[in-house]
Amino acid sequence: MTSNPALPDDETLTESGLAAEQRGSILLIACGALAHEILALKKLNGWDHMSLTCLPAKLHLYPEKITDAVVEAVEKHRDDYGDIFVVYADCGTGGQLQTKCEELGVQMVEGPHCYSFFEGNDAFDARSEAGEITAFYLTDFLVRQFDAFIWKPMGLDRHPELRDMIFGNYTKLVYQAQLENPALKEKAKDCADRLGLAFEYRFTGYGDLATTLAKHA
Repeated sequence: MTSNPALPDDETLTESGLAAEQRGSILLIACGALAHEILALKKLNGWDHMSLTCLPAKLHLYPEKITDAVVEAVEKHRDDYGDIFVVYADCGTGGQLQTKCEELGVQMVEGPHCYSFFEGNDAFDARSEAGEITAFYLTDFLVRQFDAFIWKPMGLDRHPELRDMIFGNYTKLVYQAQLENPALKEKAKDCADRLGLAFEYRFTGYGDLATTLAKHA
């Protein structure tokens, strides 16, 4: 199975080609890093009544900006849809996103971050309680975008000596695979080698993302 091309991360992405009257009554406001997975689930389940707009994936580098961006998107689109669902977990906002969503009267995905809901929040919590606190996680998106979202922003392309300083307390890289893709698995192994970490592969599929969207379909 081949991977999909990476989506642009420097601008808002919205499904196009649909007239206003053809759009579904539910709008998903999502992180751009989840676009491929959400579109796959929509197609798989026939959720044609759901429309999707994605905020730039690069907001993950600036979690303090996520809440304001989501609020702006909700206020921009809420009059055009019967319901809005925010496809973000807390994602480093320190509870601010949940608070704002409650104020706006919209729901969002449960969990601290996508690594948790892809694994399944209960399963992720159990692993954490069992002591898995030295794992660095990658999803399909982050494997594809490893250089753009991790290697370069952390300065490792210019200062490789920072690797041990940044990742010295990690022991392994866990690749949470949404697709069974041998090419991505090999790339994830290379990412682990570049970071000097042991490699672990976990096929998670879509985890709680699938069950959560199904509840709101």
